[in-house]
Amino acid sequence: MSAPQAQRISARAMIETVLDAGSFISWDAPVDYSFADSEYRGQLERAAARSGADEAVLTGEGRINGQQVAVVLSEFDFLAGSIGKDTAARIVAAFERATDRRLPVLASPASGGTRMQEGTPAFVSMVHITAAVRAHTEASLPYLVYLRHPTTGGVMASWGSLGHITIAQPGALLGFLGPRVYETIYHQPFPEGVQVAENLQRHGIIDAVVPIDQLAQIVSRALNILRPAEPAAHAPEYPQVPEQVLDEQQVWAAITATRQPRRPSVRHVVKYAASDALQLSGTSEGENDPRMYLALARFAGQPAVIVGQDRTRADDARTAEPMGPAFLREARRGAQLAQNLGIALVTVIDTEGAALSREAEEGGMAGQIARSIDALVGLQVPSVSLLLGQGTGGGALALLPADISIAAASSWLSPLPPEGASAIMYRDIEHAPLLAHAQQTDAFSLRRAGIVQVIVPEEYDVSTAPRRFSQEVGQVLGTALQELSQVDRGSLRGLRAARYAAMGEHRMAATG
Repeated sequence: MSAPQAQRISARAMIETVLDAGSFISWDAPVDYSFADSEYRGQLERAAARSGADEAVLTGEGRINGQQVAVVLSEFDFLAGSIGKDTAARIVAAFERATDRRLPVLASPASGGTRMQEGTPAFVSMVHITAAVRAHTEASLPYLVYLRHPTTGGVMASWGSLGHITIAQPGALLGFLGPRVYETIYHQPFPEGVQVAENLQRHGIIDAVVPIDQLAQIVSRALNILRPAEPAAHAPEYPQVPEQVLDEQQVWAAITATRQPRRPSVRHVVKYAASDALQLSGTSEGENDPRMYLALARFAGQPAVIVGQDRTRADDARTAEPMGPAFLREARRGAQLAQNLGIALVTVIDTEGAALSREAEEGGMAGQIARSIDALVGLQVPSVSLLLGQGTGGGALALLPADISIAAASSWLSPLPPEGASAIMYRDIEHAPLLAHAQQTDAFSLRRAGIVQVIVPEEYDVSTAPRRFSQEVGQVLGTALQELSQVDRGSLRGLRAARYAAMGEHRMAATG
C-alpha cells in the first residue's frame, strides 16, 4: 500500500508557519518579463496571477525563534517551481547576500526542475547555483534544506541535495526522475514507494522527515547548537588519574567490563552530558548503518559533530554485527560536516571491530578504514577521540586520530580481539588475558605510549550509574574542546602529525 500523497505547501505558508510573525523581509526585485516571446510572456503572467508570486522562488531574511536566517523558498504554483534564468539569478543573489552577511540559509525547494521554455541555458544555471551554495558553505555557514512535495530533476540534483542537514515533508515525492517522465519514456509506472521522503530517510539520503509545524523547532535547535563557541569560564582542567601498571588479571577485568551490555554508550554521553543535540542519519549518499550514531551536539559551550558506534541498539538484530563499510562512510560524512561547518569533530570508539565478511570485503572495508584515517589526520578543525569501551582492530583505528585522545579507565585498544590474537599465537583462546596484557592494550599503557593523553576514572561499576559516568565523560570532553578552541587552527594538522610521529619515537626508545 503506497503512502498518501503529500499536500503541496506554498512559499507563503512556509513564511507564515516557520518564520517569526512579521519578521520576513523580501530581498527580491520585480522580475521583467520583456525578454520572453508573447506566448511565454503570457505563461509567466498567468503563473504570477495564479500563484501570487512573480517568480518560482522567493528569497529574503527573517527570524526563527529570534535567530536571523536567510530563506530561499520555491513556489511550485509558479510554473511547477521550475528554474529559469531569473529564478537562478534570484537564488544566486540570495546565497551571495547571505554569505556576505554571514547568515545561515534555510532553503526549501519544491520544483519539477529546469524550465523547459528556457531550455539548456536554464538547465546549465544549476552549476551557477551550486557554485553559490559552495561559496556559502566554504564560509562555514550553516545550510539547512527542507524538501517539500514535490522536488525532482535538476533542483534535487543541485541545491536540494547540498545541505548540511536535510529534512523533508512527510510523504513528499523526492527524486531525480519525475514519475511522469519515466512513464512516458518507459511506458510503465515508476515503482511505488521509492521516491518518497520516508524511504529516502531509511536509505540515509535525508536526515529526517518532519511536518512543517515542527520545522521551526528543528532549525532553531540546529542553529543554537552551531552558534559560535563560548569562551571558557576558567582554565580547562582534567581529572588527575595517578599512574598505574595493571597486571594481567586487572587488564582482563577491564576488558570484561567493557563488554557488559549495560555499559554506557555514546548515546548516553550525548543524552546526559550535551547541553543540546540533534541526531542526523545516513551518508546522504544512499547508506544508513543502524550501528552509527551521528549528531550535532554542544559540550561546555563548544559545538561539535559527534560520531560513534551505538551500543544501545545491540538487541536489534541489524546491530549485532560489527561495523561495515557503510559505517565508515557515514563517519566520513561526519568529518566532512565538521570541516564544512568549521566546528570540532568528536569520534567515540566502542567497537568489537570491523566486519569480517564477503559483504565487507566487496564493500571495500580496508579502503574505507584507510580513507577514514586519512580524513581524520587531514582535518583543519579541532578533533577529539574518545575511547569509551572496546577498541578492536581497524574499526577502532579508523576513528582514533585526533588532536586530543581520551580514554575511559577500563577501555582498551588492540589490533585484534584478545581471543583472536590468542588463536593466532597459540591456536586457542585461553591465552587471551595473557596477550591482552602483553600487548599493552589497557588505558594506562596507552597513556604511557602517548596514544591517549587523558583518562576518565572508573572508581565504581559504571554500568549501574550511566548518568553519573556519562556526565563525568562529558566534563572531560568539554574540557578538551575548550582547550582546542584556544589553539590556532592553522597549526592543528602539523601538531597532530608531530604527536603521532612522537609515538613512533617512544616505541623506538622503548626497544632500543
